[in-house]
Amino acid sequence: MKRLFLLFAAFCVFFVVTGIARAQQMDVAFGFGTVGGNSASDASLSEIVSGTATPQSIGGGGYPAFSGDFLFYRKYIGVGGNVAWRANQNVNIFSQPYRPIFYDFNAVLAPPIGKRAQAEFQAGIGAESVRFYTPFFTCSGGLFPNCTDYSSSNHFLGHFAGAVRLYVSRSIFIRPEVHFYLVNNNVEFAGPRVTRYGASIGYSFKNQF
Repeated sequence: MKRLFLLFAAFCVFFVVTGIARAQQMDVAFGFGTVGGNSASDASLSEIVSGTATPQSIGGGGYPAFSGDFLFYRKYIGVGGNVAWRANQNVNIFSQPYRPIFYDFNAVLAPPIGKRAQAEFQAGIGAESVRFYTPFFTCSGGLFPNCTDYSSSNHFLGHFAGAVRLYVSRSIFIRPEVHFYLVNNNVEFAGPRVTRYGASIGYSFKNQF
């Protein structure tokens, strides 16, 4: 989790530096939602035997999320990123605790809808990181070892999202949203589809639409 936050923080810092000079709008948001995915029955017997799918769904649980974007071209086209993770560990069919984490980087299109709303569409790439927790710590490195109580299984994904920003003031917005992930080689679950839906509250800087 710490490394993902550092990666996302580096992403935000980079675009803050570049955005100061050219961004028309910068947005940050925190949200909460849940996910759905392929049901356990979607995993066929041949996939289970070959190890390319596991008869369990990724669905359920609460997912906090952070997001940010910069709109710098014609005031509503830009780039952004998201990170979301399962708030509580789940237990798989092998009785092993685990936690999925999703992060993605996207092209963003956010045209205005009147004076108090903004549509938002995203398309990009990212990764799913499934952390499997153990009752012991494993350390690596020399003088300053890195110790963790989990191992990670990482998978490339494609990301698509749609949302509507409803402004309650000039800068503060509420955003109902839906995110769709297609996860490559998602062998820990019954299939590649993951849908995350929820809502965020956010703040817009340099809001000029």
